[in-house]
Amino acid sequence: QVHLVESGGGLVQPGGSLRLSCAASRSIFSFNAMGWYHQAPGKQREWVATFTKGTNTNYADSVKGRFTISSDNAKNTVFLQMNSLKSEDTAVHYCRASTIVRNYWGQGTQVTVSS
Repeated sequence: QVHLVESGGGLVQPGGSLRLSCAASRSIFSFNAMGWYHQAPGKQREWVATFTKGTNTNYADSVKGRFTISSDNAKNTVFLQMNSLKSEDTAVHYCRASTIVRNYWGQGTQVTVSS
């Protein structure tokens, strides 16, 4: 069984920054891809950013240039650095780890962008 634990969410003013962390219970090299998703109240969960084996990274258009996904392989941890935050970034942010047979999700961390 794989466990993913997100942290780093909180309340931040527009234009501010947060760094989310996702700690995996096993080596992140064992996954084909790891990514971040968010779900705003009343909306479906949406993809934010992914990196795949081989260090390819991809971002949703809404976060390009503002968010950066990275990893600390020794700590089995993936990060999402979020800069220039906007009110529309307010959502529960989830980490996902993917293998060829299934996806694993964390419990989510709340990000609220408000003045």
